[in-house]
Amino acid sequence: MGESGTRASWPRGHPDQGVRPTIGAESQSKRHCALSVPGALWAGHSCRRFYAALILFSFITAAQAATPDTLDRGYAQMYNLQFAEAHQTFHEWERLHPQDPLGPVSDAAAYLFSEFDRLHILQSEFFTHDQHFVTDHKLTPDPLLKRDFEAAIQASRTLAARAPNDTNALFAALLCDGLESDYAALIEKRYRASFQQMKAGSAAAERLLAQDPTFYDAWLAVGVENYMLSIKPAPVRWLLRLGGGQTDRAMGIEKLRLTAEKGHYLAPFAKLLLAVAAMRDHDNQRARELLAGLIRDYPQNPLYRQELTRMSALASRSVPQ
Repeated sequence: MGESGTRASWPRGHPDQGVRPTIGAESQSKRHCALSVPGALWAGHSCRRFYAALILFSFITAAQAATPDTLDRGYAQMYNLQFAEAHQTFHEWERLHPQDPLGPVSDAAAYLFSEFDRLHILQSEFFTHDQHFVTDHKLTPDPLLKRDFEAAIQASRTLAARAPNDTNALFAALLCDGLESDYAALIEKRYRASFQQMKAGSAAAERLLAQDPTFYDAWLAVGVENYMLSIKPAPVRWLLRLGGGQTDRAMGIEKLRLTAEKGHYLAPFAKLLLAVAAMRDHDNQRARELLAGLIRDYPQNPLYRQELTRMSALASRSVPQ
């Protein structure tokens, strides 16, 4: 799988799981070297070379085991709205892992989230009223950011196409589709294009989950499609189903919850969407719990605290005097 294969187990929620050095056929042929270390270590050139290689391999493996922390740090910076730092971290990952499509698509995610922040798209009032999704009023995107966003997406797609059946490549592909769908819908108001990208992302997620059902981040694509389309008016839902859209609200919530509880890179975004869903359902207690957890995990992001404060203010106004 190459470099991209070093993170196959990360979405399970264990980024610090190292890859233990395993001794292969060569070590079996030199079993006598391991039986009496003090004497055998210096018994001959072959044993010395073997132990030198083993030590070198251990150092390399330890370095590989530590590299997931780089991506984790980048996503934490992104969720903390530290976009410059996130870009720097993702660029460092790309430098060290030039064949991994997850590097550039993560960089694209940081571009998209920074644009969301600039345009105030992630505020809950944007999501809790459906008219925000159907207005024809387009926002004004940053053209330079859009250029960099599209370049990062294309770079990731190019790398992913080299190993189309690799789980890491499939994950990167569904991220590309999801990011492009969000950009088209929430910034450019191109709903048809967004719907097509959403379906492509769900298809990629299904291929990935067929290989590995425990790749929990992939369930976000299924959850987003089902939940976001389910809150449309009935005639719109009917048309979406005709076009192949999935509009099962209960399934959407279930898959968002699965990503929030067991996902890795996308768990915080799933929690935000669950908080929004709770607000729409007037389940303020659940929304507060989710927002409080996000505040604890990402204290430098003021959005979560602002939303919690806004909810408290609304609740106090609704209490009879």
